[in-house]
Formats: sequence, C-alpha cells, structure tokens
Amino acid sequence: MTTPSQRTTRPPGRPASATREQVIELARRAFLAGERVDIQAIAAELGLSRASVYRWFGSREGVLGAVLAGEFAALLSRADARRRSIGARRILDVLYRVNRWMVDNEPFRRYFENEPLAGLRILTASDGPVQPLVVTAVRELIARAEREDAYIPPVEAGLLAYTLVRLGEAFLYNDNVAGIRGDVDRLHEVQAALLGIPETVIRDADR
Repeated sequence: MTTPSQRTTRPPGRPASATREQVIELARRAFLAGERVDIQAIAAELGLSRASVYRWFGSREGVLGAVLAGEFAALLSRADARRRSIGARRILDVLYRVNRWMVDNEPFRRYFENEPLAGLRILTASDGPVQPLVVTAVRELIARAEREDAYIPPVEAGLLAYTLVRLGEAFLYNDNVAGIRGDVDRLHEVQAALLGIPETVIRDADR
C-alpha cells in the first residue's frame, strides 16, 4: 500500500501542458478580437495560477508587450518578404508598411484608445516589453540589407535602428502638440531623410 509520503506529487503552478507561448496566443486572440486581455481568464483557461503567468511576464503589461512586439516582428518579416526594393529603400518601404498597419489596424487603435497611458508606456518605454524588441527587429532588417544588398548605413546600425524606432513612436503615438500624431506620410519623409533617400526619389517611387 502506498503511503502519502511515497506518492509522487507535482509541484503547484504550471501544468506540463501549459506554455508561455500559449499565454501569448490567448492574449493575442483577445487583443485581435478587440477584447480586454484578462490575465485571470487566460490563467484559468490554461489551468495556471495568475502568479505563474506573472513569473513569466512580470505583469499584465508584460503579456501585452509580448503580444504587441510579436505582431510588429511578424508584420516586419512579412513586409520584408514582399518588398521589391533593396538597400535604404528596402528599409524605408518595410517600415512604411509597418507604420501604416499601426495606424490603420482596428484592434490596435481600439486598445490604444481604451488604455492610452498604459499603452504609451508599454510601447515606448526604453526598459519596457516592446521597444527593445522592436529596435532589435529593425536592426535585423538593417543587417539583412547590409548582407544582401551591400547597404552601408549612414550611421552605426544599432543607432540607426533606435532612431528610426523613436521617430516612429513620436509620429504614431506621442506628439499631438506638434500636429504629427498619426501622420504616416510625414514620418515616411523624415525616415527617408535619415536613410539618405532624396525627396525626388521618394515621390517618383511612390506614384
């Protein structure tokens, strides 16, 4: 007969079947449906405690950040796979597609309207869950252009990636005062100038 002390017990917390990726997927599903990302509901669906989710992500903001960063990286990869341009123009075209999505995407816009302060913090904090991953994704895009197109950045590639991302944040989320918030076309022009693409080339190519 097996005594209680001899039985194999599973430590409390995450079941073997639950993964970090499943948490992100359920949060992503809620986000794209325009629903509030409810950590308690996600944990319950996966048979987790909320504390287990927070051990992975730190907070609800960490979960949302993982979703948003993943969406950005996936979109950037798709845009790069479809582009026909090379070098600096390749980088500009890919970023334009991504920036346009950020403005036009209904779930993203609804989230930002419902949680403006939290959304701004999640998206733009230098030590937050999104910006470092977005900078890395843009840095990898620049690296591909260097490797495949013999592109030579006008400044150090890491600095260029960071500056392109910060410009995007200013135009897409931050600056109502300057009248540029949501102005993807003006952002396109400024990023082109940073990449060293002449204005005439931009206009001719975008006709």
